[in-house]
Formats: sequence, structure tokens, C-alpha cells
Amino acid sequence: MTTQAISEAQLHALADGVLPEEQRAAIDAHLRAHPGDAARVDAWREQSRQLRALFDPVLDEAVPPALRQVAAPPAAYGAWQRPAMQAAAAILLVIAGGAGGWLLRGGDSVSASPISLARSAAIAHAVYTPEVRHPVEVGVEQEAHLVQWLSKRLGTKLQPPALSPLGYQLIGGRLLPGDGDGPVAQFMYEDGKGQRLTLYVAKERAGRQETAFRYTQEKDLSVFYWIDGQLGYALSASLPKQALGKIADVVYAQLEQAR
Repeated sequence: MTTQAISEAQLHALADGVLPEEQRAAIDAHLRAHPGDAARVDAWREQSRQLRALFDPVLDEAVPPALRQVAAPPAAYGAWQRPAMQAAAAILLVIAGGAGGWLLRGGDSVSASPISLARSAAIAHAVYTPEVRHPVEVGVEQEAHLVQWLSKRLGTKLQPPALSPLGYQLIGGRLLPGDGDGPVAQFMYEDGKGQRLTLYVAKERAGRQETAFRYTQEKDLSVFYWIDGQLGYALSASLPKQALGKIADVVYAQLEQAR
């Protein structure tokens, strides 16, 4: 008897809840025999849950008149496609900075660049921290290479803070696309219970010197963010404000000392 190979597309379909029922038994058997793939599916489901928690409220917000043409699906699409198109358009508008943004509810009046920084950091945190097998692009066992590579790509010397006295160990990092100002670095840390936090570092536009801490929260995700010279930083974790604030103070102090 020949066992049919299970494809990556089928695993994604299962995680997204769109796998045809006739394929379910074979996929379930495969996952029982391959716990690594089962963990990947669980991680994808958790990513989707966190992204829905972040962006579902946006779907109820009114789209600004100037952007309605962007968000409206073409008539050529079938009716069954339009809800997904509208949802994708709404999320795109949030990422692009339209529609007000969920981070504006923090209450402080700040410039668009810090808000975009915090929003992008939160999205990156929600996408990558649930990953089981590939949470980072380069692991901590290659820390020297990681730091050199990210420093070269951002055009400035980077040094990930040492957070082991606070119970968090660096597990690695990755390079991410920025919002028009070049690439972004993300460093990821983990404590003994598997709790993860991320430090997002972005190259900022010239002339922005704001150094004050800003804070925002969405559901259980907290973000402290600030701009210091040419770099913007955002520290994200599912922690209470006071707990994350203490870590942010240590991060800021170490970054200042390394300058």
C-alpha cells in the first residue's frame, strides 16, 4: 500500500479551516505520525488567532472616503470573494497608516512615524513569536554573524541588549522589510516558561529626535516604543505595562551605554 505524500498546501488548508473533509482522515493520521508538522499547524493557528485579535476590530471601522476606491473590490470578483477582499483591504489600510489605526487609542498625540513603528513591531511580533521551528532567521549560536549582518543591512552598529539578569535569553533574530526607510532588525528573546519578547529596530527619517517612551496596548500585547537619533525601537511582549516597562528601562540603558 502506497501512502500519499502530504503537501505543505494541505497543512496550511487544515490550519486555515478550509481542508476538504475527504482529506481530513489522511491529514490527521499524518500529524499523529509527524509531531513536528502537528506543531507547525498549531503555530499557524496561533498566528491567525493573534492577527484576528489585532485586526478584527478594524473591520467595523468606517473606511475614509478618500480610500473607499482602494478598499472596494472590483465588480469582476464573485460575491463569495468580496468579504475576503474587504478584510484584506482593511488590514492593508491599517498597515499603511489609513483609517486611524488601532494604536491611536493609546491617547497620546504623536507623529506618524512613531505610530507606524509601534504598529509594524506589533505585527511582526504577532507573526513570528508563535513559530515553533523557525521563530528566528539566524539563531543565537551565530550571534556574532547575526549582529554583523543586521548592522550592515541597517547601516549602523547594532548590539542586542543582554536580558539574562531579567530571565530572558536571546534566541536569535531576523531581517524584515521596513515601511520605506530601509530594512528592519528584529531580535527575539525567551524566558524559561517560553514567554517571548521582541526588540524591533528600524532606521528612522533624518531629523526625528524624540526620545520619550510611548506605550500602547492591544488585547494582551504591550508595546513600548521610542526614537533615538536615527533609530526607532519597539519592545513588544504579552506582559503587563509595569513589567514590560522595567525591561524597556534596561534595554534603553544598555543601548545608550553602547552608543
